[in-house]
Amino acid sequence: MTEKEAILQRHSVRNYTKKAIEPDKVSQIIEKIDELNAAGGLHLQFIEDAGKTYNKLMNRAMGLGSAPSVIACVGKDAEDLDRRVGYYGEKLVLFLQQLGLNTCWAGTFNRKTINASVAEDERLVISIAVGYGETQGKQRKSKTADQIIEGRSDIPDWFKEGVDMALLAPTAINQQKFAIKLNDDDSVEFIDKGGVLSQVDIGIVRCHFEIGAGRQV
Repeated sequence: MTEKEAILQRHSVRNYTKKAIEPDKVSQIIEKIDELNAAGGLHLQFIEDAGKTYNKLMNRAMGLGSAPSVIACVGKDAEDLDRRVGYYGEKLVLFLQQLGLNTCWAGTFNRKTINASVAEDERLVISIAVGYGETQGKQRKSKTADQIIEGRSDIPDWFKEGVDMALLAPTAINQQKFAIKLNDDDSVEFIDKGGVLSQVDIGIVRCHFEIGAGRQV
């Protein structure tokens, strides 16, 4: 499965079975996290037993209390930390999809009980629930390309393909508060329109866009 295929197949999943993640997949996840941490200057952590991470009433109502494992998205506090967490965290989410696992980005969780290592100069940004879903989730309602494109009117195919994949990016409460601008020199800007965890969303959107466009921007 390619990353683009993973984007097309992946949907947020909030209800999980009791099936544990197999040891060989755990090893692959840890290896991938090491790679992404090195690339993004992050401290992403796989926590095999989610424990009471999702014991808050809202989490239980959503079904996340059943998630067997969790990714803690941690990094040294910096202005661009949220964007890097979104970008490299989504790389991990798509890898997990390729392994046959299901995931859900979760900004609401019990920060006191998640078993993450967070140094004094670090910040725990968000969590990602992971396991085997009871279902594969479903497609959410999405904006159209015209609603998020800014800049030039002559749009090349690579940009259109990037936007198509960006529109499939998970965003907090499905807010999709972003725009993508194509400049005259073919450079691309990702514009934050505000909202909950919107900088994390921008990182996720950029990840999807680059996969669709077939180039880094």
